[in-house]
Amino acid sequence: MKKFNFKDVSTATWIRSGVLVVALVNQGLTIVGKNPLPFNDSQTEQAVTFIVTAVSALLAGWKNQSFTKAAQSADEQMKIVKTKKKQGDYR
Repeated sequence: MKKFNFKDVSTATWIRSGVLVVALVNQGLTIVGKNPLPFNDSQTEQAVTFIVTAVSALLAGWKNQSFTKAAQSADEQMKIVKTKKKQGDYR
């Protein structure tokens, strides 16, 4: 039998596991006719839509958005430098 190593489990793994447990409990309670969350369908839809929009906005703002020729050229130059650094050819 394999032994679990809980000490080195990442925070993201714990969060995903916790969300899964909450979803399973919620689904089980819903099946038996209980409404464990005090939200109606409309409120849930609005919250999910807001979260998707917020995450999209954050990702779009975080990532480098290169629309101009100069910015695209600079991206290519950056890739070359990073590749050379990984190979040890660049200081």
